[in-house]
Amino acid sequence: MPCGFLEGCIVPNVEQSKLQARSLLVALEISLASLIGFGLLAIGLGSAAWILSGIAAGAIVYFGDRPFDPDIQPNRNARKAGQLIVGLSIGLSLPIDRLANFASQSLILLGLPIFLMVAGGAIGVLYSRLEKIDLMSGLLATTPGNIGVMSSLAADYGNHIALVSLVQLMRFTTVIFSVPLIANVALPNSTHTVTTFVGQALNVPWQTYAKSSLMITIAVVIVHFATQLNIPLAAFFGAIAVGLGFEFLSILDDLFHVDYPIIFNVIGQILLGITIGEYWGINPRLKFVTVLRAIVPVGMMLIAGLIAAAIIHALTHLSWLSCLLMAAPGGSPEMIAIALTLQQDPEIITIAHIIRLLTINLSLPILLGFAAYQTAHQPSDSSPRHTSKSSSSK
Repeated sequence: MPCGFLEGCIVPNVEQSKLQARSLLVALEISLASLIGFGLLAIGLGSAAWILSGIAAGAIVYFGDRPFDPDIQPNRNARKAGQLIVGLSIGLSLPIDRLANFASQSLILLGLPIFLMVAGGAIGVLYSRLEKIDLMSGLLATTPGNIGVMSSLAADYGNHIALVSLVQLMRFTTVIFSVPLIANVALPNSTHTVTTFVGQALNVPWQTYAKSSLMITIAVVIVHFATQLNIPLAAFFGAIAVGLGFEFLSILDDLFHVDYPIIFNVIGQILLGITIGEYWGINPRLKFVTVLRAIVPVGMMLIAGLIAAAIIHALTHLSWLSCLLMAAPGGSPEMIAIALTLQQDPEIITIAHIIRLLTINLSLPILLGFAAYQTAHQPSDSSPRHTSKSSSSK
């Protein structure tokens, strides 16, 4: 036999089939999201139309595919690709000469993530008692971090994966849905129409696509090495760094100036939304009462974000919408993408969310240690309402 061993022939074919199936799903999701996105643009929801369409497409496709593949999992690579594409757009949109001006607001920028972390911790304690689950799961459910990271930690510790995913999903989705609605009320003339989008997408010279493709290739290489070094959110931070590098080089020589095609940015936003939708598509069916109780911590996290926004608004000259985008406990790439679309102080909003992401990721060991210590000293006669087996998303 050419392969020598039977498994040597079968395993590559199996892996190739999985890759082809996953690629087909992504293509289907992007196609469906494009149709939904144009529909959202048509009704005037322009500030986050593509992220929302990605959520809807991911949920629909994965919900439909789940009966055929019960073990299907969200496509982490799609979200990384979205973070890379959007991160480049963010880096190119940050005026380097203005970044140093925010040093005077360092206390606010550092205080915001600490406030959100403390608020999330307090809400997690309350939610663990309300739902009668362990403290670890309560804290992982209410910490305003990456949904994939929090769900993975819940899986590693074997604690109520479904509840953690549910609360994190509701937080992400609620923020991403509500912020554009607030933005459309605050800035009714800021949305893009279908005609405007099509005109911008078609009026792009080939040189722009060539430069952007080269920049994306460089970003992929940088992100690969950053991932090997275990840098948190390597795709997002690495792409922002590459975008900033090209922005700096363009100041020295206009040859390096890159006009990022709008179609690339749209694809990136769709990919960001798709992963959130995929989590909805595979989320296990929980009791209605359980879902209803999950609204409590989500609502409290939103209130904490509003309080933080109000404090920032009182201490700075920033608009209320900018303060809301800084403090909103949603996905950082999504909030920054909305800020870029609305042209609402993207520099300080980007810095605020980068600091929040770094603070949360660096604080996770402390959070997990605290939860483990508290769990070890809890009375042994406690009887949680949910078991790990019943709460598992598998």
